[in-house]
Amino acid sequence: MPKSRVRKKKVYHSKSGSSSSTGDQYEPSPAWVPATAVGLIVFGIAWLTIFYLSGQEYPVLAWGNWNLAVGFVSMVLSLLVLSRWK
Repeated sequence: MPKSRVRKKKVYHSKSGSSSSTGDQYEPSPAWVPATAVGLIVFGIAWLTIFYLSGQEYPVLAWGNWNLAVGFVSMVLSLLVLSRWK
């Protein structure tokens, strides 16, 4: 039976053009990224909790159910900020 050919593995290079023997340099996220994300999550949960516990009168009575949008948008924004966290 014939023996199958051994294939060479492709070598991938980074697009940045920097070739270092230790690999890519790791840059941690700025300190504002996790702090902002946690702040947005806490703000969104607090907004929704106040809205439900107050019988839908607070934080802003005139907004009605748009208060739900404020809370959920805040939490979605926190997910977008967390996508920058390394």
